[in-house]
Amino acid sequence: MFGRAPPKKSDSTRYYDILGVSKTASQDDLKKAYKKAAIKNHPDKGGDPEKFKELAQAYEVLNDPEKREIYDNYGEDALKEGMGGGGGGGHDPFDIFSSFFGGSPFSSGGGGSRGRRQRRGEDVVYPLKVSLEDLYLGAAKKLSLSRNVLCSKCNGKGSKSGASLKCPGCQGSGMKVSIRHIGPSMIQQMQHPCNECKGTGETINDRDRCPQCKGDKVSQEKKVLEVFVEKGMQNQQKITFPGEADEAPDTTTGDIVFVLQLKEHPKFKRKAEDLFVEHTLSLTEALCGFQFVLTHLDGRQLLIKSNPGEVVKPDSFKAINDEGMPMYQRPFMKGKLYIHFTVEFPDSLNPNQVKDLEAALPAKPSSQLTDMELDECEETTLHDVNMEEENRRKEQQAQQEAYDEDDDMPGGAQRVQCAQQ
Repeated sequence: MFGRAPPKKSDSTRYYDILGVSKTASQDDLKKAYKKAAIKNHPDKGGDPEKFKELAQAYEVLNDPEKREIYDNYGEDALKEGMGGGGGGGHDPFDIFSSFFGGSPFSSGGGGSRGRRQRRGEDVVYPLKVSLEDLYLGAAKKLSLSRNVLCSKCNGKGSKSGASLKCPGCQGSGMKVSIRHIGPSMIQQMQHPCNECKGTGETINDRDRCPQCKGDKVSQEKKVLEVFVEKGMQNQQKITFPGEADEAPDTTTGDIVFVLQLKEHPKFKRKAEDLFVEHTLSLTEALCGFQFVLTHLDGRQLLIKSNPGEVVKPDSFKAINDEGMPMYQRPFMKGKLYIHFTVEFPDSLNPNQVKDLEAALPAKPSSQLTDMELDECEETTLHDVNMEEENRRKEQQAQQEAYDEDDDMPGGAQRVQCAQQ
């Protein structure tokens, strides 16, 4: 947001020419000139809309002492750069016109030909922690919240009489502009909310302040909201209560939004509409059969058992249809329940157990080797290995070797020294 000085003469006189006043015109002269020209050029009276817009833009700049000073000293370009290319004005020309007449004098209803656009209040977002059981069965949760509502005594006016004054500090704009010189021909322009009116553009006489809200226009109230968590809802899904956020004058009330946050379950994991559960079998169960009871999320007892003669291999999955999560808004349809099996092997076997297993199980491939083949082989010794530690050790070794190679290369020390410089 910078501008150059000095500007061309036309840059700092055009707005005065549009209103038909001199550069020494007082605030009253500006107001009278704008009022007369705006009525003449109002679109509802057949006037030129572009001319009407130019009048409003010129008056908005020249009526603000700080903007007028920038315009007089540095021209229109400085305002355009400082205000984001908007020529110094960002307000609706009909809003500026309505500040004189309380609405367009050419409309039969007494209101403006265009109503003042209300800004929308911010949404208020709350996290809502839910369990997997809540998402499986559905749940209703009552939450007590505090929010701002328009004061019932003054109807959000802030004063006993309902009247307010234009803030003298910002001329009712709610914003102030500060200028800082940063060079011989450069300025920096910054916008910030007015401290006197806290950005509202209005002030209220101390004697006229509403005794209930003390001029704040809003008061706090407690509200209880009942949040319905439907079956099959997902983690991070939003539940919205329209128009239940903080109220403010001349503002469309925003929404209260609850964002579901799923708590980790000790047994089940969810992926979309499917559920996953881990189960460990002993080696005997994996080979000879198993059965166990699984308590589901709704408290039902499911009997899980293998088929006769079935062998369960380590790291295998089995599925049960229609025992997964209910589908959102189709709760009678469910996904699958997957069981991930791990097999727990014994740490060692005694010689008698080995003989019994060899007799019961198929013959080992190694037992089919002849004595001559065994004599030609070299005997080895197996050691237990932690692969995570093994991989970490190899990475460190590779890094050290790469570092040593750099040191051995000609000029390596010089490169290090230059890099340090």
